[in-house]
Amino acid sequence: MKGYLLLVLLAVSLVHATAQKREFSDQYRPDRRLLLDTRREADSLRVYLRFPNASVLRQGQPLRISAWPSFDARRPLWTDTVKQLARRIRPDGQGALVEFCLPIAKLTSGTMLSLACAPAAEAATGDAAWLSVTTARLARPYILTDSLGTPLLRRYVRSSEPFLVDRYGQDIAVLVRRYAAPFVAALPPHADPARQSSASPTLPVSDSLAFRAGMSVVLPEAGLYTLRLAGEKPLLGVLVTDEDYPELTTADELIQPLVYLTTSAERKKLYDAPNPKRAVDQFWLSAAAGQQTIARQAIRTYYGRAQAANELFVAHKAGWMTDRGMLYIALGPPDAVYRTAQDERWVYHGTNNGASATYTFRPKPSTFAPEHYELVRRPEYERLWYAAVEQWRKATTTALGR
Repeated sequence: MKGYLLLVLLAVSLVHATAQKREFSDQYRPDRRLLLDTRREADSLRVYLRFPNASVLRQGQPLRISAWPSFDARRPLWTDTVKQLARRIRPDGQGALVEFCLPIAKLTSGTMLSLACAPAAEAATGDAAWLSVTTARLARPYILTDSLGTPLLRRYVRSSEPFLVDRYGQDIAVLVRRYAAPFVAALPPHADPARQSSASPTLPVSDSLAFRAGMSVVLPEAGLYTLRLAGEKPLLGVLVTDEDYPELTTADELIQPLVYLTTSAERKKLYDAPNPKRAVDQFWLSAAAGQQTIARQAIRTYYGRAQAANELFVAHKAGWMTDRGMLYIALGPPDAVYRTAQDERWVYHGTNNGASATYTFRPKPSTFAPEHYELVRRPEYERLWYAAVEQWRKATTTALGR
């Protein structure tokens, strides 16, 4: 009898542990995601955190910070709250920006911070803002801001967009390098990994310049850049994008993401058309068998997902080109996301053909993209992929607009 009770208790504990698994899918809902950046200031790390909905900060909950040994840890290393929160809030459109400092002595490279203005039980979930504490982050003494000094909280700037390198301390020279980097869209999830780009880890420098921190600057040419303060080692990778990024507006920008649905011959026909934008509309109208309402819905959904991918997964190239961006466009936001130090798993409970699937991404950080992940490609994904492509080519994708 005692052994039976032990088994029952073990089973209950396992079920409870499974139920409590931390889930991160809200990180990939642009309207819910909390944005953040940091700057080293002497013996402190200043944190800049933007809430998309300012009302969250007016509900009487403290801003809670917890340090964790990993994304899937059950117990924090320590917890704290931000003192005098009301004084630290600045309106920012419909959202609000909060900034505060944490003592460097409390932070250890390799740990994770969760930040949320919520009850204690909710503040430790995947809905919070999560920050990987790295050696580079602990050392970087500046952030990027717009021309008015508001933190950008992103790793890209648009061409012809004025921005500042806001450094703590003296405004010294910022050394900028532009790299000749090929931007290639992700391969399908079933592709042979050997076909993946084997580009050299070092990219040739195509241009360089310098300016002073604190000075408004414009980088007019799109491309991949690094910023480095004179006399300091840490580099910050920045992608300079087209002026409308993350939106896709030009004919080329509308045709390029169709690489996931079309053949090279079909795309060439679109590019060579007398009016490429009209040709793109006709592509979707033909997919919808001439039904304009369905065609418009398919266009909104496909390019809406591409725009979201550009915001969420921007790395050393536009977000729609990345592995996560590819799946996000073709299959939509994942139903569940689970993270560990070794991987990130996306779960779809019902893909376009009704089957469930789990896709595993492994971190592949670099100077240009410290939070970049690559998909673990598998032959068994082929059937699921082509089923999804077929649904798009018939404009019958399930959950359009999700």
